[in-house]
Amino acid sequence: MSLPTIDHRGPEFAALGLKVLADMQKIFQTRHPVMIYPASGTGAWEAALVNTLSPGDHVLMYETGHFAFLWNKLATRLGLKTEVLSLPGTDKGVPASWRRGVQADLIEERLKADTGHAIRAVCVVHNETSTGVTSNIAAVRKAIDAAGHPALLLVDTISGLASADYRHEEWGVDVSISGSQKGLMLPPGISFNALSPKAIAASKTATLPKAFWAWDEIIEMNKTGYWPSTPNTNLLYALSEAADIILGQGLEVVFARHQRWAAGVRAAVHAWGLPTQCADTSVASPILTGVIMPEGVDADAVRKLIYERFDCSLGTGLGKIKGRMFRIGHLGDINDLTLIAAVAGCEMGLKLAGVQPAGSGVQTLMDHFAAHPAAHAAAAVPLRKAA
Repeated sequence: MSLPTIDHRGPEFAALGLKVLADMQKIFQTRHPVMIYPASGTGAWEAALVNTLSPGDHVLMYETGHFAFLWNKLATRLGLKTEVLSLPGTDKGVPASWRRGVQADLIEERLKADTGHAIRAVCVVHNETSTGVTSNIAAVRKAIDAAGHPALLLVDTISGLASADYRHEEWGVDVSISGSQKGLMLPPGISFNALSPKAIAASKTATLPKAFWAWDEIIEMNKTGYWPSTPNTNLLYALSEAADIILGQGLEVVFARHQRWAAGVRAAVHAWGLPTQCADTSVASPILTGVIMPEGVDADAVRKLIYERFDCSLGTGLGKIKGRMFRIGHLGDINDLTLIAAVAGCEMGLKLAGVQPAGSGVQTLMDHFAAHPAAHAAAAVPLRKAA
């Protein structure tokens, strides 16, 4: 990122632009256009909606956690009519779906009832960062197809991309939304829309206001490696480097590494005798694990103690589960020792906070890594190119 900023209308930039666009097609696993915006993931949420929909359009949202909740809020502010699906039942005001993945059968049932095809899009979150749940996106596409419904499928994979298996084209996603600050290992500031031909066709008749986010001008200028507005050149340098690291290892190696880390951290949490926010291990996230505190224990107070005593920063509980849980991240540029240290900090912090673990999560994690060695050296830690 510290390389000199070049002219974004010059020939050197075109080579960079064409490279990162091709790299992102490989990471999203698609042959179709990928939009790259100088924005956060929230911007990419908006871009996906305004390019495909018109004022008053009916959108079906599935609430799996805080970020699904926020995407719904954004959609309503754009003038869309949203309908939210979630599992029935609550735990102290928290929807049951905040502990499980998207239930594709509920989407299928609702779409079958929509005989007039009023619903124009289905919006789901792939990896729900607030809860540590990764939903089955292929099952959602099958549900839409089984209902014989023409709705577009829009998927937020902001924290899933480049860490959890994600196949934009194979899974029939119409718009995939992502950002730079998670599996791509970069600072915030780049966001993405990966498109399908159906989404591009929808954009030609969609009438929600758009200018900066409009796909048509971006698609045209991207053909030669440029953008219609000023790109964030230095983050594109970093994106090119990150793509070289990820694609140099191979996506399957990257995905397997994250699954191995996640299984170890979950085993550690269970050794403590604490529940994870994700109640269904079949959809447990390879990217982060949510740890639920015992009744009466303020998770944020535990986080603060761990940060101040051991310099270990943990994710907070968000929205409806704030204060009830904290999050351990295990994605991107880390390794086994990093995670062992993080779990040790958590274990010591729990004891200092008066939460006595049932067993040693640290020993459990070490045993897990010893029993499940990385397939080969490159799978243990991200590659770094020579300076």
